[in-house]
Amino acid sequence: IGAPLMGATWVRDIRTWVSPDLSDDGISLLADTLMELTPNDARIGLPDGHETHMRMPLRDYARLQIQVETRQLVGDADIIRRLRMIKSDAEIAKIEQAVGIANRAFARVPEIARAGIALDQVFRDFQRLCLEEVADWVPYLSGAADQGGYGDIIALATDAPLRSGDVLMLDTGLIWDGYFCDFDRNWSVGKPAHNVADAYAKLLDASDAAFNLAKPGVQAFEMFEAMDSIVSHGGQTGAGRLGHGLGLSLTEWPSFIPSDQTVLQTGMVLTLEPGISVDGKILVHEENIVITETGARYLSDPAPREMVEI
Repeated sequence: IGAPLMGATWVRDIRTWVSPDLSDDGISLLADTLMELTPNDARIGLPDGHETHMRMPLRDYARLQIQVETRQLVGDADIIRRLRMIKSDAEIAKIEQAVGIANRAFARVPEIARAGIALDQVFRDFQRLCLEEVADWVPYLSGAADQGGYGDIIALATDAPLRSGDVLMLDTGLIWDGYFCDFDRNWSVGKPAHNVADAYAKLLDASDAAFNLAKPGVQAFEMFEAMDSIVSHGGQTGAGRLGHGLGLSLTEWPSFIPSDQTVLQTGMVLTLEPGISVDGKILVHEENIVITETGARYLSDPAPREMVEI
């Protein structure tokens, strides 16, 4: 059923089969194609590192290894990862469009969130706002709301109503024309407590420090250190990485962790995602940036220095 859609692209050699086929679900067709296009001693690379997926049943993969005969199926030595880390101007424009949609939806959150509104209703309404602002799809939305911070940012939304003193966080990865954005925003229901306001300020200081450092030649672990040196004074959240790549997938390489020595290059689209502990709770902040020849440029509208009250 995908052939007519594929035929509308520049691709002219389209090979299909009737699926699902319980005896041979396209494996012979794939093997024949690979044998036609490669020499007998070919080494055929498959992405095999972090954040990759085979997208094939293990049984079919074993059959494919046999049917390509003398050819070897091997890892791709991170070729695809390296290619995907650097975005073209057209890709950056698509990501920026997705980010702009989320910017507009976040600006409208006071329309849908206030004390007494259930968190799960806020989630549903926020997805509606994203679609109204012309998102193609909202496959990822996480968040939380609790007094003085939150304890879990990936749990399902409950029907508990927002209360004065809550911090509400929404984090979206919406799609426009195949490309993701990924950033969050925090709001205070009523005036934030002093410790919350101080922690929020440190989060923005941390993302600012990483943004100011970001430029070609800087290594991923240096970005981690720039943020961690600020937020760890308030206690670490145990979240692991403090940012990552972004594009066709919600999370791509690199990862801002102590061991990642990936060198930043012009055209990388990245998230800055520091987190901080607040008296047993956490706050998380995230922005989207692109690496330019001379430094970095924000794609997301930078969060206001003071937490917005609703």
